[in-house]
Amino acid sequence: MLHIFIDADACPVKEEVYRVAARYELLVSVVANSPMRVAEESLIELIVVREGLDAADDWIVAHVSADDIVITADIPLAWRCLEKGARVLGTTGKPFNSDNIGDAMATRELMSELRDAGTIRGGPAPFQKRDSSRFLQALDRMIGEIRRTLEDSL
Repeated sequence: MLHIFIDADACPVKEEVYRVAARYELLVSVVANSPMRVAEESLIELIVVREGLDAADDWIVAHVSADDIVITADIPLAWRCLEKGARVLGTTGKPFNSDNIGDAMATRELMSELRDAGTIRGGPAPFQKRDSSRFLQALDRMIGEIRRTLEDSL
């Protein structure tokens, strides 16, 4: 069964994932460092991991399989999940894949260095309504692609 993992601590699209997962009857693991409210659905589980840097990321990587979907804005986590054959979707609807993950990692490092040097301030742009719409379309498209691939392999 196709499984969706949410890197949940700062994820702005949890409710969107719940709606799409309910429509397709998909299992969702919401992975966080602290308890949080999740939809009360039988296919949605909250996983609270120990405190610590990257604990949620490590849990997701340990449990994700090929053709599962990971929802995250964390580029290093995206890289690790791609290495396991999972599909990865950013919270603004941009899929991470083998063609763009290297550039995303390089950009992340450059931006970190510029912030550390004081050349730029702040982080990513605030999440907007159009990001939610783009995310929903991309998630629906990704699920469809995985399902077709799995059906074709039968």
